[in-house]
Amino acid sequence: MARIGIYGGSFNPPHSGHILAAQQCLEKLGLDRIVFVPAAIPPHKVLADGSPDAETRLELVRLAIRGVRGLEVSDLEIHRPGASYTVDTLLEFRGRHPHDELYLLMGTDMFLSFGEWREPEKITEAARPVCFYRSEKTGELQQQLKDQAEMLKRQFGCEPILLDNDYLDVSSTEIRRLLFFDCADSCLPVAVAAEIRRRGLYGVGEDCRNLPFDRLREKSLSLLKKSRVAHVEGCCQTAQALAQKYGADVTDAARAGILHDVTKALNHEQHLRICDRYSLPLTAFERGQVKLLHAKTGAAVARYVFGENESVCSAINWHTTGKADMTTLEKIIYIADYMEPSREFPGVEALREAVWRDLDEAVLMGLDMTLALLERKNQPKALESIQAREFLLGERTKT
Repeated sequence: MARIGIYGGSFNPPHSGHILAAQQCLEKLGLDRIVFVPAAIPPHKVLADGSPDAETRLELVRLAIRGVRGLEVSDLEIHRPGASYTVDTLLEFRGRHPHDELYLLMGTDMFLSFGEWREPEKITEAARPVCFYRSEKTGELQQQLKDQAEMLKRQFGCEPILLDNDYLDVSSTEIRRLLFFDCADSCLPVAVAAEIRRRGLYGVGEDCRNLPFDRLREKSLSLLKKSRVAHVEGCCQTAQALAQKYGADVTDAARAGILHDVTKALNHEQHLRICDRYSLPLTAFERGQVKLLHAKTGAAVARYVFGENESVCSAINWHTTGKADMTTLEKIIYIADYMEPSREFPGVEALREAVWRDLDEAVLMGLDMTLALLERKNQPKALESIQAREFLLGERTKT
């Protein structure tokens, strides 16, 4: 009797996190093998625009597991018409392996939504659910996993396994962003990275320099989390209106506005990877501040990936801290980011009134608010923000 793990997903693309998770499940559960099952049409999500077809993703999985002991791949779902429902896959596996023990492997998001899957009672009859998670994810998430395991036990009579698994904590969505930013190789099996590059998958090798604005907007928004889209569009529209009022280049304002948060979806480690990729100098203070890093990495992507001019890149670079002696465009992006229509915080209406009266007054108000908030939270202040405030105060005393 064999012990077989079934690992399904879109694998879009397959990455080192998938392989490491599978290897640890193989070892810790004492499995004989794990079968990767790429989905043709995932029922729980829509594949991202520009995703490769199912056959291509299947081939990428084959490359990812090539030479890795105990890992196999099945084309079962690729060749079955319609949506790739797990229950159908497991029933087919159960028919082929009537005397073997089957384990259904999944991450935390899938496990927490398991009760919403098609015919979960049949799934649990066919295979034992296994949720792998990282040990440092304690507190609320860990309690949610335990509660979900208890609920599935009561509801379906199964015994889910919560498996502490030190896998690479990165999603395929994050990998696609890193591929576009040209710094994903360390997260991919070598053969997968080479094949993606050879075939130009996920936009790799695409020339995105000097795109028309509509195409730039589309590409920029596709790299954001959905929750950030309204803010970025609001910042862009506000920047254009302020540019018209204060005589800045409206085209530059639009492009800086739509790109200013282009790397915001990345985590701290991923920002540092971009800094290394583009050799961005960092102070010790900046290296530890992810809220500051996204401005630097966003400026780098604007410069090296999108080919934007120096005025646009500089405005993105300083949109979080400001700096002494800012250009009009730099001030506009700084303040548009602060008070665009979707922002809600005490004092934002006064800021919105001030910006149409006097740009410098509004920027100074924004700096005062930021520095006061950091003071209340006992958090470190960026030197550039202090210098920006001092410069503006000095300029106002001259008039």
